[in-house]
Amino acid sequence: MAGAVARVSGPVVIAEGLTNAKMFDVVRVGELGLVGEIIKLVGETATVQVYEDTTGIRPGDKIETTGQALSVELGPGLLKSIYDGVQRPLDVLQKNLGDFITRGFVAAPLDETKKWEFTATARVGSELTPGTILGTVQETPLILHKIMVPPEVRGTLTALSSGTYTIREKIGTMKGPAGEIPLTLTQRWVVRLPRPVQQKLAPTIPLLTGQRVIDTFFPVAKGGTAAIPGPFGSGKTVTQQQLAKWADSDVVVYVGCGERGNEMTEVLATFPNLVDPKSKRPLMERTILIANTSNMPVAAREASVYTGITIAEYYRDMGYDVALMADSTSRWAEAMREISGRLEEMPGEEGYPAYLGRRVAEFYERAGRVVTLSPDQRTGSVTVVGAVSPPGGDFAEPVSQNTLRVTRVFWALDASLASRRHFPSINWLQSYSLYTGDLEEWYRTGIARDWASLRQRAIQTLQQESELQEIVQLVGVDALPEREKGILDVSRMLREDYLQQSAYDEVDTYTSIQKQYRMLRAILSFGEREQEAIGKGATVGQLQQLPVRQKLSRMKWIPEADLTNSFDQLEAEMTQSVAQLATES
Repeated sequence: MAGAVARVSGPVVIAEGLTNAKMFDVVRVGELGLVGEIIKLVGETATVQVYEDTTGIRPGDKIETTGQALSVELGPGLLKSIYDGVQRPLDVLQKNLGDFITRGFVAAPLDETKKWEFTATARVGSELTPGTILGTVQETPLILHKIMVPPEVRGTLTALSSGTYTIREKIGTMKGPAGEIPLTLTQRWVVRLPRPVQQKLAPTIPLLTGQRVIDTFFPVAKGGTAAIPGPFGSGKTVTQQQLAKWADSDVVVYVGCGERGNEMTEVLATFPNLVDPKSKRPLMERTILIANTSNMPVAAREASVYTGITIAEYYRDMGYDVALMADSTSRWAEAMREISGRLEEMPGEEGYPAYLGRRVAEFYERAGRVVTLSPDQRTGSVTVVGAVSPPGGDFAEPVSQNTLRVTRVFWALDASLASRRHFPSINWLQSYSLYTGDLEEWYRTGIARDWASLRQRAIQTLQQESELQEIVQLVGVDALPEREKGILDVSRMLREDYLQQSAYDEVDTYTSIQKQYRMLRAILSFGEREQEAIGKGATVGQLQQLPVRQKLSRMKWIPEADLTNSFDQLEAEMTQSVAQLATES
């Protein structure tokens, strides 16, 4: 039933006379049919947050409910797409409207005219349960799209045919408890409702990123959650782009939530030109972009993160490992604060709504490595990496604190490191990962038995350096004993030759986990031999002059193909030259 607008306050509209309306129903507001969502109901009075600019809306304008909650369409064609916060394809909008979006314009999320080659795999007459694979579509050369029975649907397959179909054409039918159910290549799902799973699995497999400071010191598990808080200009967006490009996930969903327009423009311009390093195919063939810039209506920011996580869960249910990049959740929280203020709700800390912590937790809890709803017990994962932009770099503000409560990895970006051109500017003294214990067995059996001990020694060395720096500032480096100078020398190698990594260098941009192990072992082995040589009378100055010391500084540029031979020779030369210097001393 139609109602009427009673009051307008920015993106918040109060409507009266809406009978049979439900919470979170999608509504159409005014003559333009602006898209909105009911967020509060009192009798027949509904409070609506509108996902478009409400300029020109006035009391008395009609408002109609669709009777459906905000949902996304899921099917072939999602990959390579660029959407806004409510799953309108930006390329279609640009083609029809030009560079500026007309309010109230409705576009189908998926191409309704494109033909897809469907290969049926389910047998007619078989019993279908949620998640059963009906067949496959080669969506892109990198991803095989599995057409599944929607959750909460079950019955007997009565017809199914291979062939070429559009997303609207019927590929078969099934008989359920309520009668015949037509089957197509797509399904819909409400964005605020997590897609159901059979079981959540323990986080025992790392999501390898090729970034040394992450994989070695602060790893994230597949199905894990990570937060990247940092002030402006500290490298949050570049770090997330590196993860999107290099992480060993099958599908990437990148949500630009309220970011500056120039940053999103850079993402939209560069991603289509990026090449997937593993397949040498365009990275967009396994990527979905959701763009919601800071000048777009604030209510759509909230929708964008839910749209992204729902699409990620859909590919997870196919059995893929999905990485979701949310940049940035602070903008999402600011949108909640503005809507909450217009609703005249009791404000919490710093004006954020009292339910901020619950909303943040609900979002991150949708991550996980799971056994999907399927008879074949498929496993898939959604890993969520959320950037946080605390004002002034203050990690004590509410969004950062509520994020840290629910995420298990904290990559603290440091503006002082960024100003020294040390990237990734992840502060190794402030950051942490709670997955290291869960992943230790994988590293021990898959890489090396001494991985955990090497990692611990490296962290201790960097902590010792931090303590010694306080003394150095008082008395200078020259006043330190040679052994302490040796610790500072090794920690400098760890900082400059290991943790510092160039995103724009062809070799250094990605480091395999095997190369990371050899690099870390080489640096710490040099540190051991350095202390032995110092004990026999050598000085740190003499050790720094050794030719092998310079080779250690350049080992990050050793190509992956030359890994074994180059590092074997390097370690042999290191052992010989340091031993010779110790003998001469």
